[in-house]
Amino acid sequence: MDIGKRIRQLRIQNNLTLEELASRTELTKGFLSQLERNLSSPSIQTLEDITEALGTTMANFFTEDAAEQIVFTAEDAFVDERSGYTIHWIVPNAQKNAMEPILLEIEPGGKSEPVYPHSGEEFGYVVSGRIVLMREGSKKGFTVRKGENFYISGRDVHWLENNGSYPAAVLWISTPPTF
Repeated sequence: MDIGKRIRQLRIQNNLTLEELASRTELTKGFLSQLERNLSSPSIQTLEDITEALGTTMANFFTEDAAEQIVFTAEDAFVDERSGYTIHWIVPNAQKNAMEPILLEIEPGGKSEPVYPHSGEEFGYVVSGRIVLMREGSKKGFTVRKGENFYISGRDVHWLENNGSYPAAVLWISTPPTF
């Protein structure tokens, strides 16, 4: 680990000048500058004083943040083929996030599994084909065509059906994750 770089990074994140950090740690500005440029090494006690002044702990100081994946490719997706439909889990491990997107392909005559009541909301965008959004207790449902979308509360049991003669694809996003 580059200790000097980490000290500088945290100092800048805290909007502190070398002079301000020196004042908080009772160290000299010159010594801190040497630390940041890796020209000197701090004792454990000195490093502990610096981390405290920077609002962190020694454990957090030495914990490097894992690189957050922002872009996902087809290779990242997991495909789950089921009877009448296929789920593409397009963001791996999305259940740890605030929302969970899937790409749902429904064959003609197919339907998704029911989504049971939950506290969140759902959004769906029909990429191709046509689907019917069904809710428990309703016989008719809502037809949603290519280029249209739906936005619903998760309070009712609901599912998607493809009553057409062509496959349909829906980008479906749930918050919190429920799929």
